[in-house]
Amino acid sequence: MAITEMGTFLRSLGGALGWVVLIAFALIVIISNIKVVPQAHAYVVERLGAFHAAWGTGLHFKIPFLDRIAKKISLKEQVIDFPPQPVITKDNVTMQIDTVVYFQITDPKLYAYGVENPLSAIENLSATTLRNIIGDMELDHTLTSRDVINSKIRVILDEATDAWGIKVNRVELKNIIPPAEIQDSMEKQMKAERERRAKILDAEGEKRSAILIAEGQKESAVLRAEAVKETKIREAQGEAEAILSVQRALADAIKLMNEAAPSDQVIALKSLEAFQKAADGKATKIIIPSNIQSLAGLAASFKELVGSDPSSDR
Repeated sequence: MAITEMGTFLRSLGGALGWVVLIAFALIVIISNIKVVPQAHAYVVERLGAFHAAWGTGLHFKIPFLDRIAKKISLKEQVIDFPPQPVITKDNVTMQIDTVVYFQITDPKLYAYGVENPLSAIENLSATTLRNIIGDMELDHTLTSRDVINSKIRVILDEATDAWGIKVNRVELKNIIPPAEIQDSMEKQMKAERERRAKILDAEGEKRSAILIAEGQKESAVLRAEAVKETKIREAQGEAEAILSVQRALADAIKLMNEAAPSDQVIALKSLEAFQKAADGKATKIIIPSNIQSLAGLAASFKELVGSDPSSDR
């Protein structure tokens, strides 16, 4: 009886474990087939080997054993730096040019099934396009037309890669490396050009300096002339004011004399003083007026009058 019960218990336990294992396996399968597509990414899903869908950002469920994620694609802008490519210009100069391509995947299905190796295809296409464009340009034009070359390559690549689900946003010529002998010639030319510009700048500087010196001397001469002019004006004004002062003093003296009503004797005396001053000068010939004797007598009388002692009258 005990053995029978033990067997029943083991069969029940085995059945329970089997169910537990089965449920656990089912959960693992379900969880492993739940997929979350991150931002700016896309998953290309195949069902039974054929394209089924392109999953965008979010939560998705894949049918076990039927669906398969064939490719995980980034939708961000990507950059490819291709190695230098040998190209020949129109004037038979071989150069090395490396390009940088900025592109973005716009159609995950076309990108997954349009071409076997999209990046290699872009590299080969860009090299071929670059050779065709540079082959129609001379060396000097090539070195000065980067923007034109970039634009032409971008248009051609963008049109060709539409079938691959790729959009080419920008193409840049990173380096243009001419042959060594041409580089030496260009460096010599650039050095000569720098020296020429330096000489021009020096000449311009000397010319400007000479102009400034001449302008300074001119301004200095003008200032000196103005100073001399101002000095002469002030001297003339001083002399004029002095003459005016003398004339005013003389006018005032005449006015006072007129107001004082001088007698004939005083006038004669003043005339005698004026004659005395004239006689004291350096003149060699003096004309004596006819009435000088009477004036002399008047002067003697005036001297006796002034020189007399007032006490003697007492």
